[in-house]
Amino acid sequence: MSLRVAIVGSGPAGIYTAEALTKQAGAGVEVDVLERLPTPYGLVRYGVAPDHTSIKSIAGYLRRVLELPNVRFLGGVEFGRDVGAADLLGCYDAVVYCTGAMVDRRMGIPGEDLPGSVAATDFVNWYCGHPDMPADRFVLDCPEVAVVGVGNVAVDVVRILAKTAEELRATDVPEEVLARLAGSRVRTVHMIGRRGPEHAKFTLKELRELGELANADVCVRREEAVADVTGLPRQVRGNVEVLRGWAARDPAGRPRRLEVRFWMRPVEILGEDRVTGLRLERTRLEGGRVVGTGEFETLPVGMVLRSVGYRSVPLPGVPFSEETMTVPNEAGRVRDREYVAGWLKRGPTGVIGTNKSDAAETVRTLLADLTGLARDPVRRGDIDALLASRGVSPITYREWLAIEAAEADLARSLGRGERVKLLGLAAMHAASGR
Repeated sequence: MSLRVAIVGSGPAGIYTAEALTKQAGAGVEVDVLERLPTPYGLVRYGVAPDHTSIKSIAGYLRRVLELPNVRFLGGVEFGRDVGAADLLGCYDAVVYCTGAMVDRRMGIPGEDLPGSVAATDFVNWYCGHPDMPADRFVLDCPEVAVVGVGNVAVDVVRILAKTAEELRATDVPEEVLARLAGSRVRTVHMIGRRGPEHAKFTLKELRELGELANADVCVRREEAVADVTGLPRQVRGNVEVLRGWAARDPAGRPRRLEVRFWMRPVEILGEDRVTGLRLERTRLEGGRVVGTGEFETLPVGMVLRSVGYRSVPLPGVPFSEETMTVPNEAGRVRDREYVAGWLKRGPTGVIGTNKSDAAETVRTLLADLTGLARDPVRRGDIDALLASRGVSPITYREWLAIEAAEADLARSLGRGERVKLLGLAAMHAASGR
């Protein structure tokens, strides 16, 4: 009898887990990949910036895994609403949770809940066409915006805010979102880091892209670009050299302006009914910790996007550590027949490809636990019958392909690139033939 495994989440971690199962167990395993949305690929579809087409091409690799004969995609099935841990354990020999790190960390400062103070992931989901984000979620009606954070996600957000709609026209940004970007009144974007340029988390390639923008000047203050890079990795030295180069040049008078700031920390978001400003304090390092200097500055921004880290959220009935914001595990093992992979396992570290080795480790643990042992049968239920009894009809892989084809058709009709994302569940369900 084949081993049957459920994977919760169809992002890179989930699909790499499915691939590892089929490679390590061969034909002796059947895998169902359960996904809340009608669409697979998770972060690749809804997190990678639309103008980063080379990274988005990873979807082609993930697609081949979903097309393996012993792998099934079950979209539109939400863990905690449609099925729970006990349900899955009754229908499968093992369950692997791969739901990622879905929400931003908070800054913990006054005014953070004002309208106009939002998580950067919400903005990313919006321009990536996530069905949880309606087209009118963001109104870019203020001349200045602050992006708090100096990692790659912050750089992506800054770059999208700085580009013209025409520059994004060949991407898969939903047409409704593109129209709002075209009407943007944003002219200045501040990217703010609490520490110095040598501590920034962006990669050199991402950083250099900002300097290649045709629509925006990148400005760095000379005094904030100073850093001792002795003994630091080449990547860090490269970042500092690029920032120093920007600090030494004069603005060219482009329509938009990017202010890259260091040694500044947000202490309060100002406003009564909505954001009207961001108060910053100059910082310095003391004993390896960031401390305030008592020197303050206020930016007249109408929106604050925080990108200061990400965390997973607890799954109903699954152990969770509030301290590490992960599911406690040993090499992927959570408890009997329950496993975890990806950011939910190790925290939001690494790149997309890191999930491959991470998933392989979890699968080795799972197979060592479940194969070659004399175990009583534990699964007696059938997931298809269970879902049908609850009125849940999963989106099949074939239906996902119909959604994908509709997006390609839409792009052709609009004269835009390879595909344009459909926005909203209703549009996706209609495209699937439902």
